[in-house]
Amino acid sequence: MKVQLGPVAANGAFDVVAILCTEDSLAKDDVVNAFDKALGGALRALIKQEEWTAKKDSQLAFSPAGKIPAKRVYLLGVGKDDAVGVRNACARASKNANADKAKTLAVVLAGAPSDALVRAAGEGVALGAYRFAKYLTGDRKPKSNVASVTVALREAKPAAKGAKPASFASALSKGVAVAGAVNMVRDLVNEPPNELYPETFAARAKSLCDAHKIKCVVWDHKKIQAEGMKLLHAVGRGSRHEPRFVHMTYTPKGPAKKGRKKLVVVGKGLTFDSGGLCIKQAAGMGDMKCDMAGAALSVGLMAAVSALEPDLEVHAIFAAAENMPDGNAYRPGDIWGSLDGKSVEIINTDAEGRLVLADALTYAAKLEPDVLIDHATLTGACMIALGSATAGMYSNDDALAAKYVKSAKEAGESLWHMPLIEDLRDSMKSDCADLKHTGDRYGGSIIGGLFLREFIGKCKHWIHMDIAGPAFAERPTALGPKGGTGYGLLTLLRFMESMAAEK
Repeated sequence: MKVQLGPVAANGAFDVVAILCTEDSLAKDDVVNAFDKALGGALRALIKQEEWTAKKDSQLAFSPAGKIPAKRVYLLGVGKDDAVGVRNACARASKNANADKAKTLAVVLAGAPSDALVRAAGEGVALGAYRFAKYLTGDRKPKSNVASVTVALREAKPAAKGAKPASFASALSKGVAVAGAVNMVRDLVNEPPNELYPETFAARAKSLCDAHKIKCVVWDHKKIQAEGMKLLHAVGRGSRHEPRFVHMTYTPKGPAKKGRKKLVVVGKGLTFDSGGLCIKQAAGMGDMKCDMAGAALSVGLMAAVSALEPDLEVHAIFAAAENMPDGNAYRPGDIWGSLDGKSVEIINTDAEGRLVLADALTYAAKLEPDVLIDHATLTGACMIALGSATAGMYSNDDALAAKYVKSAKEAGESLWHMPLIEDLRDSMKSDCADLKHTGDRYGGSIIGGLFLREFIGKCKHWIHMDIAGPAFAERPTALGPKGGTGYGLLTLLRFMESMAAEK
């Protein structure tokens, strides 16, 4: 899909025109007035009839009936014209345009433009146009998709201090690239597990890195065993698809700078989770293809940094395995060592994610990151606590956690800072190993975080994101269809850019 800046007028040759409106300017909106004049007053009449006020996430659709070239005109409310409102409105515009079988779409932004708002528009139109139709054929395959989007600015002068109109094209391009990275995460999560398993997952990551000239190291099963990743090995034993460990490294161009910060991101990569010998119920097991969403974020991060080029050293790591119940599978009652050296008593083979993450976090901590962040579809308990749209965040650094909450708010993603309650650690005490990998039934998500903390070494700035709920949507969201959402990448990128900007 081609996305560009350009003018939009009532007589423009677009299949669909979407006009973003704010509550405080709707009554005197010049663009609405121009289209209303071309439509003989019908647009303002419809606004009055429907009592439409441009509230955030609201919409009004109009069919011009040949009075102008466009087949449909959308008025989309963005409330007070912030980046989240613009992104959501632009996503709705492209989703609706696809539904109306449009090939060309024009989006007119509300108010004075800024780099942030133009970038949000680029993100929105590309996210909203997303469809996972790779395996659809015949009548099920979409007949048309939006091929071209023109984004129009209301005013020539930028709103943000120091911004220049020439920067808007770059901001739009970055927005489209970020959305492309999120859509890549969605694609990976939506892939069926017979197509995406540890070997092919690692190969896709390697292919991306090769295309962007990013360093990528892939460990096969023999290397994983040789290096002492015993927990990752244990989880992957029951599958004919052997586990993989992937480490991708982005280094800014030019000479190394003294004091340059290092961000390390780790992802859980269970390409399918049957529960192992503690097998899951059949209902819902098919969705367990999404249990690698954290690892998919690591891959998406590498796609995004290639476009954003932050002044940071960025490492993206994931451990991939398939949790299956064959005769070689690990068992409840087993005791396994770890890369960290701690011994772990296995209690429930369906709590495998924290095991593969434990070895990956130990490896990551040895890189001596300034900030270490992991993402994992870790616990159903987090969904019980926070619902399906909100992630749980755990951290050993309250100041870092506050920054991440701020980044999430700016990105429009929902998370909640959860406590690492020390008293719950006692439930992981084992009679025959250093620790058990699960504890009591209550506080399951917190116990998962406490277990992972055992493997971060001396890292003082760590965040664990339990994304079990928002990583996979059972119904369409503001930014896309049901299925993989790409949740977490927008927040991570916002945090990464703020981290790079800090002196």
